[in-house]
Amino acid sequence: MTTTFDLADEAATLSLGRALARILRAGDFVALHGDLGAGKTTLTRGLIQALLGEGEDVPSPTYTLVQIYEGPDFPLWHFDLYRLDDPDGVEELGWDDTVEGAALVEWPERAGRHLPRQRLDVLLEIHGNQRRVRLEPKGEGWQERLHGFSL
Repeated sequence: MTTTFDLADEAATLSLGRALARILRAGDFVALHGDLGAGKTTLTRGLIQALLGEGEDVPSPTYTLVQIYEGPDFPLWHFDLYRLDDPDGVEELGWDDTVEGAALVEWPERAGRHLPRQRLDVLLEIHGNQRRVRLEPKGEGWQERLHGFSL
C-alpha cells in the first residue's frame, strides 16, 4: 500500500512531518529518499518540532552525520548519510542504539546492508514548484498506521 501526497510548498512539507509525528513510535525507522533540495530535512524538521516544540532548532546533520534529540517519550536520531563513505560507518554513529527510539534517516541507501527491512520509506520528488511524496510501508506495523492517514 502506497500513500501519495502533493505538497504545494514548505508549509505543506512541514505539515506532513507533523502528521507523521502523531503516528511515530519507539523502534520506528523512517527512510527519507530524495534528491538534494527535495525536502527531506524540512519534513524531518516538522516531525521533530511537532514532538519537541516549534522553537526546537533542527539543522541538517550533513557534517555531523547524526543529531540526537530527547523526545518526550523516546529519543530521536536524525541521520544524514550523504557524506558517509562506507556503510559500516553507521555503526560508529550509534545506529544500533536507535531501537530505543526512532531513527529518521536522510540518504538511507548509503547504509547498505544496515538498512532495516521493517521501515517506512518516504520518497520525495520535485515536480515543478511543488513536491510529491510517496509513503511506502515495509514490513508490519506501518500499514495499519497509514490506513486513513492524512495531513
